[in-house]
Amino acid sequence: MYEHLETAENSENLKRVAVDPVSRVEGHGKVTLLLDENNQVRQARLHIVEFRGFERFIQGRPYWELPVLVQRLCGICPVSHHLAAAKAIDQLVGVDPDNLTPSATKLRRLLHFGQVLQSHALHFFHLSSPDLLFGFESDIGKRNIIAVLNAYPDIGLQGVKLRKYGQEVIRMVSGKRIHGTGAIAGGMNKSLTKAERDYLLEDVDQMIRWAADSVALIKKVHCSSLPFYDEFATIRSNYLGLIQPNGALELYHGGIRAKNDQGETILDHFDYCRYNEAIHEEVRSWSYMKFPYLLSLGKENGWYRVGPLARVNNCDFIDTPMAEAARLEFKAHSNEAMVHSTLAFHWARLIELLHCAESIKILLHDPDIIGQDLVTQGEKRFEGIGVIEAPRGTLFHHYQVDENDIVTKANLIVSTTSNNMAMNESVRQVAATYLSGRELTEPLLNNLEVAIRAYDPCLSCATHAVGKMPLQLELIDVEGQLVDKLIKHNDGRIDRNA
Repeated sequence: MYEHLETAENSENLKRVAVDPVSRVEGHGKVTLLLDENNQVRQARLHIVEFRGFERFIQGRPYWELPVLVQRLCGICPVSHHLAAAKAIDQLVGVDPDNLTPSATKLRRLLHFGQVLQSHALHFFHLSSPDLLFGFESDIGKRNIIAVLNAYPDIGLQGVKLRKYGQEVIRMVSGKRIHGTGAIAGGMNKSLTKAERDYLLEDVDQMIRWAADSVALIKKVHCSSLPFYDEFATIRSNYLGLIQPNGALELYHGGIRAKNDQGETILDHFDYCRYNEAIHEEVRSWSYMKFPYLLSLGKENGWYRVGPLARVNNCDFIDTPMAEAARLEFKAHSNEAMVHSTLAFHWARLIELLHCAESIKILLHDPDIIGQDLVTQGEKRFEGIGVIEAPRGTLFHHYQVDENDIVTKANLIVSTTSNNMAMNESVRQVAATYLSGRELTEPLLNNLEVAIRAYDPCLSCATHAVGKMPLQLELIDVEGQLVDKLIKHNDGRIDRNA
């Protein structure tokens, strides 16, 4: 589609414009544009500029530390990493997901629903609603949650309280709102008390009502700006995510389903423990984030999108009534099998928020949630793979250990990594369609950030391309003059330039 804008010819003759950093996202990234003398965009890239290397950090650690260690990847979605790691180390102690006790499984699901609810509320109300309520090119002073609270106090307050409730669910299950410890190998370390359950039940009906209001809000916002909202940053892609055996939306455990842009099935109920038979990754020199693709379709055509839009597109139904009614309205908005609008990520995200609120209520009324049978044991294994639907999309944790229970190999495919190519394509679509040929201003450049924010990227989570980190070392004398310079390139070559 817009691949021709990835790398420009004769780039040394072009003018460079940068959005650095991209704001209101988790982590650090920047967008660079190369323009010709007529301000026509010739190159557009989303660069991930931080390097963290968690895959290497956790090597050499005992496997039971992983659910706690990997949470430090992120302060926004720590529960997702916690549970993906826990699902992987379950297998290391010989326990498959279907063999956990009912209480352990339901506690993990409750924890995860709280995580998705608070993350979706944070992203929509705190990070994206200023663009959607005030306009993409509004004054920069309005593009924040404080301005939303001032102009739309009811909407802003509902967003704050929805997030708080999700965090309270996390706190009740894992002990802390951020970086708690609930899941352990083979199960959970504690149950809910009756008092904790009753405390969460007090507000859950209000949360469901507010979640339903948020779905109505985003539908109104989206449909009031047609066809612009359907076309802005929109690309055609494949979609991937977990699915229940009966085809229902799934956030905690299921098989992999992938569909193409026509809604035709590529993979269905595929065992995620065989993910590396279906998904490969490539590295490009200008980003620390990798580029996954479906092996059967190849590098050029196999990239895909994950997250709320993919999940709502891929599922056959949602198993909570209000969210299912919202899904049917969402799907009816498109005259195709799949909804491709990038801004529809927000709509799908709030449908999931409603589903989480409904699901939390169901689980809180389940007696297993206060059960005490929490841990299962099995025969030791040397490899474990945990996959979960994080708020931003499908998250893979893959570990191998030695006979001393020490991690020898780790591979993570983080949700934002899977959306890497799609985010770049959306950036290029906006650059080519809305920016090319115009005098670029800060409000106009915010359009690029709006496209990226729709994916709710977690750039910190996604940066761990081992061995690909370029370095530049400069030696400066006391007078500030450059004495020597060493440059290590992505491919390992070292150049010295005096």
